[in-house]
Amino acid sequence: MEEIYKEKYLHKAEVLIEALPYIQQFNRKVIVVKYGGSAMADDELKKNVIKDVTLLKLVGFKPIVVHGGGKDISAWIGKVGKKPEFVNGLRVTDEETMEIAEMVLGKVNKSLVSMVTELGVKAVGISGKDGGLLTVEKKYSDGKDIGFVGEVTNVDTKILEDLLEKDFLPIVAPIGLDKDFNTYNINADDAACAIAKAMGADKLAFLTDIEGVYKDPEDPSTFISRLTVSEADSLIDSGFIGGGMLPKLKNCTDAIKNGVNRVHILDGRKPHSLLLEVFTDTGIGTMFFKDEDKL
Repeated sequence: MEEIYKEKYLHKAEVLIEALPYIQQFNRKVIVVKYGGSAMADDELKKNVIKDVTLLKLVGFKPIVVHGGGKDISAWIGKVGKKPEFVNGLRVTDEETMEIAEMVLGKVNKSLVSMVTELGVKAVGISGKDGGLLTVEKKYSDGKDIGFVGEVTNVDTKILEDLLEKDFLPIVAPIGLDKDFNTYNINADDAACAIAKAMGADKLAFLTDIEGVYKDPEDPSTFISRLTVSEADSLIDSGFIGGGMLPKLKNCTDAIKNGVNRVHILDGRKPHSLLLEVFTDTGIGTMFFKDEDKL
């Protein structure tokens, strides 16, 4: 019994020791976490994600959470008798849909703030409208007008810097204003990427509904755990990558090319995937990095 006890707690100690150099390396560094997908729909997974982000904050990181809420928005659109419509993965957003999206994202935002606060960390929920954080222009999908969907043109980081300086954890809803102060919905991946670039984040992590990048999505043996920017660009050009993964991959390479040190695609459905990726040698998802940093 004593041997089992020793083995159990020795393993816990070894995990902590493995995490130590990463805690030292990333102390006071900014990490942007894009949180969405199925991990937001399941209460237990939601709690795990929030615990992970809170732990990152408590061990010295400066996390910023950018969240989605697509499934909740679709549910509320259905409640008012409308049918959700998408073009190339982007929600067609008329004026009524925009009002619903802003309402739902605000509700999601404050629920996440409550969860973080309950764990003993000070959090502040904002949208891209606050402090002029996200300025946008109308985004078109293959030339088609899809309504109030915004492309980020500018990020004013002052409100985020002020919150981080005062030891708050910012939680951002992806909504912005155009130059005429019209409200636009923003794809959460795009918002997270823009914020990570503007903040000079050390890490950008996408919590998704997939394990990471596969050369062939139909073949699990083709999983890729590490990709340089050049390798990712070649993968994009090869035509193997399609669907929702293509814009995500482009966001990853764009972030690296614009100063973000590491970008990660993780399966948010797996408990504590964020901690496993950040604090272990092997990681659990796909990591993107600069060509000159090739390991």
